[in-house]
Amino acid sequence: MSLSHTAAEFMLSDALLPEPGGARTRRLRLELPSDRLLKFVTVGLPLGLVSLAFAREFSAGSQISCFSPTNFTGKQAAYVDAACWDSLLHHGLDADGHLLTKSLWVLKVFPYSLLVVAVLMYLPYLLWRYAAAPALHCDLLFIIDELDKSYNRSVRLVQHMRKVQQASAEPESFWEEYQRARRERYFEFPLLERYLACKQHAHALAFIYILRNLLLLLFLVATCLYLVFLHLTVFFQDEFSCSIKTGLLQAEPHVPPLIPCKLLFYSTFQLTSLSLGSVYLLLIPVVIYGALQLCQWDKGLLSVYEMLPAFDLLSRKMLTCPVNDLNVILLFLRANISHLTSFSRLNAVSALKEATPDREDIDTLVDFMTLLAGLEATKPKH
Repeated sequence: MSLSHTAAEFMLSDALLPEPGGARTRRLRLELPSDRLLKFVTVGLPLGLVSLAFAREFSAGSQISCFSPTNFTGKQAAYVDAACWDSLLHHGLDADGHLLTKSLWVLKVFPYSLLVVAVLMYLPYLLWRYAAAPALHCDLLFIIDELDKSYNRSVRLVQHMRKVQQASAEPESFWEEYQRARRERYFEFPLLERYLACKQHAHALAFIYILRNLLLLLFLVATCLYLVFLHLTVFFQDEFSCSIKTGLLQAEPHVPPLIPCKLLFYSTFQLTSLSLGSVYLLLIPVVIYGALQLCQWDKGLLSVYEMLPAFDLLSRKMLTCPVNDLNVILLFLRANISHLTSFSRLNAVSALKEATPDREDIDTLVDFMTLLAGLEATKPKH
């Protein structure tokens, strides 16, 4: 009999989780995988396209080519190119024959506007990092530690039950005391459960998370509209008529009134804008899906932890409107599931519970551990 007792003690001691170290506090993920992907694409893509645009500018040299008169020297032709690039004004005639002037200056600042887009896309993540991430880090650290400690408390409870049962002279009185303790909820974990219930009535994290997604969605839509505006106004005009009869050249008779010019970077900027706009349009549903995650509960994680004694946050209908801080914490607990060591243990116990023929006898982790420790064999049958 002592051999079986020793085996049960070793089994219960092996079921205990090791004490968490301080290293995991520095490795908690404070961004969801989808949010990290969005940050990488929305910020990195315009920066990469800006690099390509500047590389094209530095390698190609002049961004414009003007057809100067044949009597112009090389220096005069270079002056025409520089003057037309500085002005970027198209002089043309409307349907009634009136002279019109159209500015193409936005083409010159297009690479710099992509830098502005990258900065704007990074602002929502700065908001989340400094307004919500510190509080979320504290919440995750506390909840992860308490969930693992609650698992260990259940195992230690079974260890104590073994010692009491071995020292008890009346097995029936021991099991009656155990059932009474369960009915009166002596095994519950009030600190953790009440903390989660308190987070259910808080909305600070949920508000910042929704605000971040709304800002990101606003910037994506604004960037797409800006690119559409560029295509409708200037990106379909790679040739224009330039006038250099200004200043000292205004009275020169050999200077023609208009000089035809062609933009050499037209195809590069058009491809850049089309690539950025297409990717941003595809990311808009991803951002909307990320915001809609708060409209439904992630009940899979909490349902597994209902194996803990008296942890019935779901069964007591405490989960009401999902747009609150508790749902945000559940989303990030799912992202940090590798740090939640007790989850894999309880998930395995839940799977074994479903596969057990007499699964109605297994309600909590304590019931499962008593079954493994051999206490169920000594339980009196009524």
